Amino acid sequence: MTNREATVALNMLPKIGPVKVRKLLEMLESPLAILKAPINKLTNAPGVGNETAKIINNWEEHIDLTKELEDAKSRNLTILTEADQDYPKHLRNMYDPPLALYIWGKLSPQDQHAISIVGSRKTSTYGRETARKLSLQLASAGLTIISGMARGIDTYAHEGAVAAKGRTIAVLGSGIGQIYPPENMALAEKIASSHGAIVSEFPINTPPDKKTFPMRNRIVAAWSGATLVVECPKWSGSMITANLATEMGKPIYAVPGPIDRPSAAGCNHLIREGATLVTSAQDILDDLSTLPLIELPQTEPIITPKPDLSSLTDTEQLIYKNLSPEEVTIDQLVTSTSLKIPLLLSGLLTLEMKKLISQLPGPRYKTK
Repeated sequence: MTNREATVALNMLPKIGPVKVRKLLEMLESPLAILKAPINKLTNAPGVGNETAKIINNWEEHIDLTKELEDAKSRNLTILTEADQDYPKHLRNMYDPPLALYIWGKLSPQDQHAISIVGSRKTSTYGRETARKLSLQLASAGLTIISGMARGIDTYAHEGAVAAKGRTIAVLGSGIGQIYPPENMALAEKIASSHGAIVSEFPINTPPDKKTFPMRNRIVAAWSGATLVVECPKWSGSMITANLATEMGKPIYAVPGPIDRPSAAGCNHLIREGATLVTSAQDILDDLSTLPLIELPQTEPIITPKPDLSSLTDTEQLIYKNLSPEEVTIDQLVTSTSLKIPLLLSGLLTLEMKKLISQLPGPRYKTK
């Protein structure tokens, strides 16, 4: 057995974790030595009681390391430990760096220029569109977008980076064999194939639960140079991520929201407590460029990619050209396009299905 395999084994064991392993490594010379150590020697390490020592000493009764390694190979996963040069440098500086990282896809040196984008699972149209737009612009500027691939803001942050043909890293609160939520499998495949990586510190078939998500949040906070919160209530996992990033000395950015919406209370609270208010991606880039501890890639100013309208019919192009990021009503479109309402509604539906426009209550419409 190699030290890499021993590290993977320790990561798989229950009731161990990175902090206890670090304490053991201060006393023993290697991960392999930990697995071979007698119980009475293991209990000499701070925080390692008799129960933990017995689990380590009898580790083969608790896990199937051979099956885990074969499963990783069959899924084309890379497993990184701190002994590897490619292990993310920001994670090395954590209090409790992950013992192992399962990687589906590829990491890149560019990922040291990263910002995390987080927010609520229950989102408004405003929150979703803002997350996607800011992510697209930040990814276009060369930043890697890190998020947790949860429903809501996380999903739109990843999609924005993919739309920009940029890089994004999804840190899971489950094993890679248990993608959650399951409806994001297609997004995960797209990210892993050409836009970044799906990453987890958990063994492959670990299901998500209330403990795994907070553990995931600490990685999201540590890996990025700054954290942007788009939309969240005052008590949420996104606030946990923001608080962790603050404790790590990372800058926090927040998108303001209506004062009477609980879904905006978290962001408004962060701004009141000192987070930088954000109205555009350029606000973030300008601010980060003044911070000596944050590395920014050398890129051209942000240019939002224009959608390809060549496949649209003449009617669809006419409707689209009479829309803008500002909300427009049906009555205004009837006046500006001179189209009859049935034809106008049909064109609007097609444009919405092609994800070129958004329908808002009213109904009102705007370009994405």
